Amino acid sequence: MKQLSLFSLALAGIAVLGAAPSALAAEEVVLRYRSFSRTVAIADLATLAETGEAPAGLTGLLDQVGQSPETLQTVLNHRVITDGVVLDKALNSLPGEWLLDQLGQTIRPVSGEASRQALRSALVLSASDDGELTLLEVLQTYPTETVVLEVEQVESVLARIDTLLQPLSRLLGENILEIILRGGF
Repeated sequence: MKQLSLFSLALAGIAVLGAAPSALAAEEVVLRYRSFSRTVAIADLATLAETGEAPAGLTGLLDQVGQSPETLQTVLNHRVITDGVVLDKALNSLPGEWLLDQLGQTIRPVSGEASRQALRSALVLSASDDGELTLLEVLQTYPTETVVLEVEQVESVLARIDTLLQPLSRLLGENILEIILRGGF
């Protein structure tokens, strides 16, 4: 019998436990920028991403780093189109694990342990419901209470994710999906 993918296990775990995705997700993010860091509620980032207005907890931080709320809103809402199944298969390959290790230097748990697994879970869960992912969704689905984000590296991370996923998304068609589901990818 085929081994269940991490994606399938995560969905099964949510269904069996009856847990809402937020029960398994990060509530705050440690934003590290140059020589300082600040902990911010992910709910504040979600408000900014949705409305464009920076809650009080973010206003001072944005002033300190010289960024506008619009810039952060754009980064948080940057969409990468991908299929959750294809993403899961890609991230469970040798090149995918290498990419997770690279991305894990920018988005990681506070402990630094199991970074690859946590990031894979967050990426796949983010893409599973609507075929796309955003940085905000990845932070919201990250499976630890707190996640660390190295702010200066975010744009390069988004570019790396785009570079990996766009060719896979273009190739995705009915025949390729069948091959992937049979384990041929």
